Amino acid sequence: MASPLDDLLVIEIDNWMASPSAGAILADLGARVIKIEPPTGDPMRNMGRAPKIDSPLKAVDFQFDVDNRGKESLIVDLTSEAGIKVVHTLCASAHIFMCNLLLPRQQKYALDPETLFKINPTLVHATLTGYGTSGPDAWRPGYDVTAFFGRSGLYDAMREGDDGIVPQARPAQGDHTTGLAFVAGILAALRQAERSGTGQTIETSLYETAVWTQASDYATTAMDAAPVRRRARPNMLTPTANRYPCGDGKWVVFNMPGAGQWVDFCRALDLDHWLEEEKYATPKGRYDHMPELTAGIDAALANRSRDEWGKIFDAAGLIWGPVLGLHEVPGDPQAEAINLFPRISDHPAGEYRTVGIPMRFGQTAVGPTGTAPALGEHSERILAEFGCDPDVLISPKGP
Repeated sequence: MASPLDDLLVIEIDNWMASPSAGAILADLGARVIKIEPPTGDPMRNMGRAPKIDSPLKAVDFQFDVDNRGKESLIVDLTSEAGIKVVHTLCASAHIFMCNLLLPRQQKYALDPETLFKINPTLVHATLTGYGTSGPDAWRPGYDVTAFFGRSGLYDAMREGDDGIVPQARPAQGDHTTGLAFVAGILAALRQAERSGTGQTIETSLYETAVWTQASDYATTAMDAAPVRRRARPNMLTPTANRYPCGDGKWVVFNMPGAGQWVDFCRALDLDHWLEEEKYATPKGRYDHMPELTAGIDAALANRSRDEWGKIFDAAGLIWGPVLGLHEVPGDPQAEAINLFPRISDHPAGEYRTVGIPMRFGQTAVGPTGTAPALGEHSERILAEFGCDPDVLISPKGP
């Protein structure tokens, strides 16, 4: 069966991770994605951590690959009239143009919506930025650690108590979340363009996507402007919605915010005597004594490993989860069952696992269609296919 988007042509001018990750999702869903790069390439090339393996795959740039797999690479010099003409020629046949260029740069290179709609009146023009294309910070470059985690309040809200240090996000968490929002907007705009017969613009930003991820907090905070209370483990609202270390140093997290499972929780942890304590009998009483309850649960869980406790929690019907290390997740049986780490087999260095997109279709297979392209790998073929002047062909200058 055909892939969901296999009739779409996407032209992509972007770099780093957020917008490219959206292009990778579209490619996994079947779209043809042509990534236009400068002669030096996307600066994300060769920036990722080398894998700690002893094989030919050690040289594969896996972090670039995950956001650019299945695409074609075309080198274009956007500072030349001939280069701009190539992009315009491709956009004339495209369904979607996506970029992470700030609006002044779009205008400088004649890639703004007004210009491209004259070339292709039904085009979807999609822009991803740090802070949006209007307002006092529209000019400001944004990365996920600055725009997504910092400016949105997320870093501050995640601090451990009022005196906790600002945490450090893992690479591209905000980028990939924003990439998902970008894809959703692009496909909605495409639907509108098809229905109306007119071009559509769509934009999102790291900043606004981050605020949306915190909508449960902001639904109230936007009204009262009160600071969010940052709770350390001994000051959580209830002991049954907290995280704890087990005897082997591995952690578990519970999420049972109601009072209904207090009895089962105590019995599963061999803390039955707490059920006789009047001071713990009500949710208010347990909240008032959270520091001592937290310490007692820590001590109880120290008696067994996380895997041993997991069987007990499941038998008791508790709602819990293991706090897995990143290195543990690829071997998680649940990850295997839903093919969370599909394999790519067409790389010259051999087969390897990558990260699957967070969606599956019941009637058709979707997923990686190939590895990321080498810089300029498809330039000659694309120029010939679209009838462009072969004299604009540029050799890669990247490392």
